[in-house]
Amino acid sequence: MSSVTVRVPAKVNLQLSVGSERHDGYHELATVFQAVGLCDEIIARTPSTPGITLSISGEGEGELPLDEENLAYRAALLLAGHTGAKPDVDLHIHKSIPIAGGMAGGSADAAATLLACDTLWRQATPRDELMALAAELGSDVPFALHGGTAIGTGRGENLTPVLSRGTFHWVFAIAEGGLSTPDVYRECDRLRGGRSVPDPYVSDILMQAAAAGDPVLLGKALHNDLQAAALSLRPALRQVLEVGEDFGALGGIVSGSGPTCAFVARDEEHSLDLAVALTAAGVCRTVRRGQGPVVGARVTG
Repeated sequence: MSSVTVRVPAKVNLQLSVGSERHDGYHELATVFQAVGLCDEIIARTPSTPGITLSISGEGEGELPLDEENLAYRAALLLAGHTGAKPDVDLHIHKSIPIAGGMAGGSADAAATLLACDTLWRQATPRDELMALAAELGSDVPFALHGGTAIGTGRGENLTPVLSRGTFHWVFAIAEGGLSTPDVYRECDRLRGGRSVPDPYVSDILMQAAAAGDPVLLGKALHNDLQAAALSLRPALRQVLEVGEDFGALGGIVSGSGPTCAFVARDEEHSLDLAVALTAAGVCRTVRRGQGPVVGARVTG
């Protein structure tokens, strides 16, 4: 085998409930992830010379590191160390997921790299071991392998599948530039001003909406405790959310730590109308559509 191709989806947090900061510097979370059909593609090839090489095209081309600062590069090293395989691979990432956009693009690439290298190197690592390696790399990496809809607890790495019927239609307003996740969490703590923070929880209404495949109820149930912090750091996002609401979105939310804003549409036709309206309003860099839930990282070639 000389080449393996893996597709991996972005995520949107239907709910992100943020508790207090833990002793390890992370915050206790209860979140509901949904994988959406906005995907990166990772190609792992047998290299002509030993070692790891990394190249990137699409979103973030020329901006992202191509060495151990890149989570995908670290994923290849981690897997090689775990399995004893030689860390020899030529990785190419074609990105469609926005960088630093709150949709876990870097985590998705790390998850895809684990799967691609494991297949290329013929290791057949058990799924639970891959998930454990994913959790070492980052809080969102296990979900990128898992896909679908799931509750994440701890720092988001402990996953419980959620029953979700039907297909939800999403429109993503992608901002110019990114937001640093640590900066957003720090701003969240600052805005809370040292007040007592309740334990994070998952909304019963949100679970009902997912189980029923009800986009109207889902739109009403969307919630993100980091949204106020993201809006504080990037006030222009308020206008994006207002435009989406004005043009009939069933619900809108800052995705994760932002600055991407995610909107639920009634159906595919409505999602197209909403995407056109957001584009015409000129409130974001670009607009993308995607359906969810979709499967996690998977070998496609």
